[in-house]
Amino acid sequence: MATEQCEDTSTDMSYENQSTGLMARIWKFNPKEVFTWQLAKTLAMGQGLAGLICGTAIASQYLATNFHVNTPMLQSFLNYTLLCVTYTTMLICRTGDGNILQILKNRWWKYLLLGLVDVEANYAVVKAYQYTTITSVQLLDCFVVPVLMLLSWWVLKTRYRPVHYVAVCICLLGVGAMVGADLLAGRDQGSTSNILLGDALVLLSATLYAVSNVCQEYTVKNLSRVEFLGMIGLFGTVISTVQMVILERNEVANIQWSWQVGLLFSAFALCMYALYSCMPIVMKLSSATSVNLSLLTADLFSLFCGVFLFQYTFSALYLVSLVVILIGFITFNAVPAPADPGDPTDLADPTTSSSSANDNEGYNNNPAASKNEITEQEVAVKITTEEEEDDEEEQQADGERREGWEEDERRRKKRRASGPSQRFGGGNDDVVAVGRSTKM
Repeated sequence: MATEQCEDTSTDMSYENQSTGLMARIWKFNPKEVFTWQLAKTLAMGQGLAGLICGTAIASQYLATNFHVNTPMLQSFLNYTLLCVTYTTMLICRTGDGNILQILKNRWWKYLLLGLVDVEANYAVVKAYQYTTITSVQLLDCFVVPVLMLLSWWVLKTRYRPVHYVAVCICLLGVGAMVGADLLAGRDQGSTSNILLGDALVLLSATLYAVSNVCQEYTVKNLSRVEFLGMIGLFGTVISTVQMVILERNEVANIQWSWQVGLLFSAFALCMYALYSCMPIVMKLSSATSVNLSLLTADLFSLFCGVFLFQYTFSALYLVSLVVILIGFITFNAVPAPADPGDPTDLADPTTSSSSANDNEGYNNNPAASKNEITEQEVAVKITTEEEEDDEEEQQADGERREGWEEDERRRKKRRASGPSQRFGGGNDDVVAVGRSTKM
């Protein structure tokens, strides 16, 4: 008995310690602080991506205006080659189910199509500048946002709330203010040789970008970032090489190489490499739609740089546009978009998707937290087992008490049944005796 009491006491004390630690963590947890930090981090990283796009735009502008170099496929080839050298090599060095041979065996055709979509999206938007104006490209390029929301609703089962649609409209109003500032400043430049074809190319590019980004979000949240970038680098290098040889071999041969041209190509390739490497991280924190809303400010950053580098005319509407777009972006990310509760897979759940992606990449971000969770689960299982045993004992005791009550009830019934008959039998004996005495 003493041993059992000591064991019970130690179990209670360990359970109390675990409960105290758990309650302390819950008490210190402030959802508002964590959410505010998450939103600030997403905003900062999104604007960092916009800055990288601004860097690619400046490098391309210098190549086109100062050195008369217009080779979008060569520039894309350099980016895909860097991705292939870095991330595809990482897949080659992997062992087990996550190595490159298993990925190619199971999903090669999917990544081939995804690489084709990504390469053609980059090529179509650059090609559109030869047929339409900058204003048309800036306006129609926003078509990627509604297409992304539609594909996220269909593929990722994301269910947007009314506030998200309002936030998107606010961002598009900011883009409208930016385009209006361009028109007032006389920056409606570009070719008008075939506006219809140019606008169609922009819409095609926006649709392809939306498809690529949704596939990227799904792959990053359910598989791994390294797998996506490695496969995109591999197939993107092959496709861009073939397309460059077919379409740009003359332009590449006519390039007048110098250290300035080499530096601009290197700057473009590094900015694109950083953009492709960091975008999956931001998508993991938020969503593809949120990332593209943050990228709407890239044109504004290019305009701000153009004021100093290319003598663009500054307009106060640029600042108004920047503020409006940021307000829309913050509004969109202030309220999370839940997944469809009826969908059992719940592909848009960042918590489960992120954990599965981490497992596929072969690391655990917080081993201490995992140990605590395991300990809490063991305590919970132990408590549940003890409660079940106590319930069984109580049920057994209740059964024994019921049996005792039933036995007592049966005895009382027997007494009631036997009492009157004995008294009645005794009366008969008396009558018989009296009869006998009377006869005598």
